[in-house]
Amino acid sequence: MSDYRIERDSMGELKVPADALYGAQTQRAVNNFPISGLTMPRQFIRALGLIKAAAAQANRELGHLAADKAEAIRAAALRVAAGEFDRHFPIDVFQTGSGTSSNMNANEVIAHLASRAAGIAIHPNDDVNNGQSSNDVIPTAIHVSASLEVSEKLLPALAHLEATIERRAQELAGVVKTGRTHLMDAMPVTFGQELGGWAAQIRSNRARLGDALERMRRLPQGGTAVGTGVNADARLGPAICAALSQATGVHFASADNFFEEMSSQDAAVELSGQLKTLACSLMKIANDLRWMNSGPLAGLGEIELPALQPGSSIMPGKVNPVIPEAVTMVCAQVIGNDTTITIAGQSGNFQLNVMLPVIALNLLQSIEILANAARVLADSAIAGFTVREDRIRQALDKNPILVTALNPVIGYEKGAATAKQAYKQGRPILDVALETTGLPRERLEALLDPMALTRGGVHGGSAGG
Repeated sequence: MSDYRIERDSMGELKVPADALYGAQTQRAVNNFPISGLTMPRQFIRALGLIKAAAAQANRELGHLAADKAEAIRAAALRVAAGEFDRHFPIDVFQTGSGTSSNMNANEVIAHLASRAAGIAIHPNDDVNNGQSSNDVIPTAIHVSASLEVSEKLLPALAHLEATIERRAQELAGVVKTGRTHLMDAMPVTFGQELGGWAAQIRSNRARLGDALERMRRLPQGGTAVGTGVNADARLGPAICAALSQATGVHFASADNFFEEMSSQDAAVELSGQLKTLACSLMKIANDLRWMNSGPLAGLGEIELPALQPGSSIMPGKVNPVIPEAVTMVCAQVIGNDTTITIAGQSGNFQLNVMLPVIALNLLQSIEILANAARVLADSAIAGFTVREDRIRQALDKNPILVTALNPVIGYEKGAATAKQAYKQGRPILDVALETTGLPRERLEALLDPMALTRGGVHGGSAGG
């Protein structure tokens, strides 16, 4: 038996693997773009399947497809969405900028499956692609896939991370440590306050993503070739959005202006920018953990992260902060992806953006790795670190910056001199202040109480008091 078959399209005949569910147009793209070996992401193929299923349902309801054809297309498209046939989507990401090849790949696979299941001829263009164009399907697929991934994976992962941080903040609310600015000793804070700042960062990122999703859920489906809706029922776009909303539980709506959504990728660029902001937040949190864990003898040594694996192939007993390190690399990747998406987002010429596949690749990768990194950071680093309270107390007692609390009582100049003497002699600030200020121990202890200082305000009255 031959290992290939002959398929035909408008350009002529072509050999296609005998077991392939796709046809000539997909094969031409495989032949034309042997570039990276990277194929369109699973989430994007899912979205294509959902869109084709919704289109078949809408076309049946509007009277543009016979019931038997519509149901066969819908059933086949849902199987594609579920991931049963991903190996039949072999086209390289670096293809035609409209993603036409990937749209036709979906049309051909779904037509093949539907024809075989229903026992009738179903055409990839006339039936599966009825009332559609690659120019509205592919931007819609970017919006749908990214919206679903953020809603189903990233936002829940961030909620889990925030809850984990908040729980640890409450557990450690009574533990005071040295604050740091410029990586130098500063006034004291509690672990609860420090971690509370992290939680607020994640909470703000969740809000930013939710705001960006409002625009990502507006779909250009129905604009067809250039945004005018040629060859499509004016009711088709809203009907597809309704079917997608029903199928996914995420509310999608027709864009107010198809020309905006097809000629630009501004909503995707905005979402990527929010993902970059999240990456910056996670980078800060991960690096804080690395600094706090540093040592254990020659570094800060404030916490011990869970020991997950040997840290060196030559130094026995070494354990490294591997989870924060992995998270920082994820953040670097996301920031780089945002640059790619930004450049691609500028590539709208007249009525169409022509870097759609690479936007899809980078946007979906950023969402996926951020969601995974957030859960790993929560479960394998933040949830299980332990605090070295003896080390923290030792550093806090010797922190000359506590003298700041004496400024209202003894003035800045005398406070600076006291701090310098404590630094030089390596003595606790309380002991030095007893000698330099003339204040009784009881008052100094009250003024220099680290926990009281974490509450802000002025403790001890004016310079003459």
